[in-house]
Amino acid sequence: MGEVAQEVNFFEESPIHDHDHERPTMIKTPEQQLITINIESSCSVTGTCRSNRGGGGGGLIINGWSSSKDDHVLAGGIFDDQFQDDWLPITESRNGNIISVVFHLLCSGIGFQALSLPVAFVTLGWIWGIICLSLAFSWQLYTIWILVHLSEPVTGTGTRHSRYLRLAIAAFGPKLGKLLCIFPVMYLSGGSCVMLIITAGANLERLFTIIVCGGGDDTTCIEAKSLPGVVWFLTFTCVAILIAQLPNLNSIAKVSMIGSITAVGSCTLIWALSIKNGRPDHVSYHSLKMPRSDHMDKFGDIFNAIGIIVLAFRGHNLVLEIQGTLPSNGKNPPRKTMWRGVTISYLIIAMTLFPLAICGFWAYGNKVTTDGGLLNAFWQVHGHNTSRLVLGTMYLLAVINNLSSFPIYAMPTFDNLEFLYISAKKRRCPKRVRVGLRLFVGGLTFFIAVAFPFLSSLGPLIGGITLPLTYVYPCFMYISIRKLGRNGGMWWLNLGLGCLGTILSVVLVVAAVWNLANKGLHANFFRP
Repeated sequence: MGEVAQEVNFFEESPIHDHDHERPTMIKTPEQQLITINIESSCSVTGTCRSNRGGGGGGLIINGWSSSKDDHVLAGGIFDDQFQDDWLPITESRNGNIISVVFHLLCSGIGFQALSLPVAFVTLGWIWGIICLSLAFSWQLYTIWILVHLSEPVTGTGTRHSRYLRLAIAAFGPKLGKLLCIFPVMYLSGGSCVMLIITAGANLERLFTIIVCGGGDDTTCIEAKSLPGVVWFLTFTCVAILIAQLPNLNSIAKVSMIGSITAVGSCTLIWALSIKNGRPDHVSYHSLKMPRSDHMDKFGDIFNAIGIIVLAFRGHNLVLEIQGTLPSNGKNPPRKTMWRGVTISYLIIAMTLFPLAICGFWAYGNKVTTDGGLLNAFWQVHGHNTSRLVLGTMYLLAVINNLSSFPIYAMPTFDNLEFLYISAKKRRCPKRVRVGLRLFVGGLTFFIAVAFPFLSSLGPLIGGITLPLTYVYPCFMYISIRKLGRNGGMWWLNLGLGCLGTILSVVLVVAAVWNLANKGLHANFFRP
């Protein structure tokens, strides 16, 4: 069929930015007809559009924008957002389904922070511990519901927000949105990768000890066979970056499947074996604090305990990104599939975390510390009478989970770096550049982990700063985007939760600073 050229005037057209359709449409003013443009055609920059119909060669030119399937050049114009989404690793593939969603949410939602939940029960006690855990779970599940439903336009036309930062900009404006969310989003991506390196390094060292020295307390063997901590950090980082070379978020679904299975399996194994082995003698459920502690110490302990609970729920910075891997069509919008995946995954998360917290506190009481959590408590109490195979399995599952969690948490950082490249070069990020960027991220996170191996001690402080991303901002986003009328039920609910979360964030930061000033900080720079 012959080549057809058509002059198009876009000054009277209103674009619809639906990033999921292969053939974006443009709706003209009422007196004009609908024009459908094939974005896979190519043309020179002339201000005219040549549509390739049938099998003939041709191309597309729109107000100075040039598209070529071979060289992937983007010169700025009306389809910038469309092509950037198609070229960036988070939204490069939109072939996800409910199974991949469940695995991504489980892998990102259960982490090593959950192993410290019994520590909060030591301060809060049984009743208040369970109440706070239930309230935090319900609250964060509600904010996930908000994010899922704000990701897509209400009318079915408009922009899909497949990144947390973009939704924040849409709700609060460019300046305020970036000011509020850039640090939390980047810390929860890159900072989580650093924490995974530190945690996995300790787990690898313990696994090595179990294999070589039998898992006992043979100090001579441990000292003779031990390797520097930097070796374990480097070993984990190399393997993690190798896995992270998978091109996009949808392609790591199988990795997330392994991560979700190991997360649920290791947590279940810990609390089940703790019940089977029984409570040790003289277990205490009271705080180790001196009875004469002043009111400020008690204040700090209580809110640190609350902080441990609210920060155990994670992954909100990835909810929109995971939803962005789902295809979009009129009959089955992505939010329906996403919410079904959230329901399934968080039912599993609840069945994992609640027994872990309650049974772990019953089994060990105040013997659980924030340094290693239940895994370390099990090692100290039952390590001598547990087989090497069981101990090795527990730590092996923990290491595999750390490896599987690294790519999904690093993906927003990879996405941002590639976005900067595309914005600067106006072309798709080549494979060699993508590999180089990911090696750079791996090297940077490794350096930070080696330089600041005490970063976990600052967890409550930084966690208090990033807490609004989970519990506060979604509530205010809902009010802003949905234009809720004042004095309505949803308006009051979201305003109340947003203000309460803001106060909680400030109090947690104050309590963390007080504890650091009171207890001090063991800053072992470059000595992991």
